[in-house]
Amino acid sequence: MQQLVSFAPIFGLAGLVMAFLIYGYIRKQPDGNERMREIAEMIHHGAMVYLKRQYTIIFAFIALVFILLSVFINWQTGIAYVGGGISSMLAGFFGMKAATKANVRTAQAANLYKPDTAKSLSIAFLGGSVMGLSVASIGLVGLGIFFLLYGTPEQAAIINGYAMGASSIALFARVGGGIFTKTADVGSDLVGKIEAGIPEDDPR
Repeated sequence: MQQLVSFAPIFGLAGLVMAFLIYGYIRKQPDGNERMREIAEMIHHGAMVYLKRQYTIIFAFIALVFILLSVFINWQTGIAYVGGGISSMLAGFFGMKAATKANVRTAQAANLYKPDTAKSLSIAFLGGSVMGLSVASIGLVGLGIFFLLYGTPEQAAIINGYAMGASSIALFARVGGGIFTKTADVGSDLVGKIEAGIPEDDPR
């Protein structure tokens, strides 16, 4: 069993390579006309601005928790917490990049191959798989490394810091992302009603 666990970082790196290849395939798909590309770029830019702002705050939170864990438990648990937090942030960044690049290509595939939805579904699925592979693969790499460092029964509790770090950042992303998307939804609703004159519940 110990020997199998030692291969975890290798499997994780293999998963990251696969995620990178899928992302490259998505980028090669047609991304529509100029207007579609313009809108997609605005969405991508907005998502990256959101991540930058959120991660700036999260870095401060990680630093604070690292100090507290180092003082009240031990510095190894603090390091594991930082590792888990950074892993979760990387997974979120990769997933956001893939999602914002895949959405316009999914729309273009649906337009090119209609009424067949197989191509658009494939691109959408692959776009989501980048996030899934990133989460699992980065988790394997991180947990594998910390298990190799602190895998003895006496030190195994240190690895809990890694899980706590990853979960903390996921909580920030869940709550912050919900607020961000709701704000965008309300903003687009106001623009549609006031500037474009689109009535409530209009199918457009």
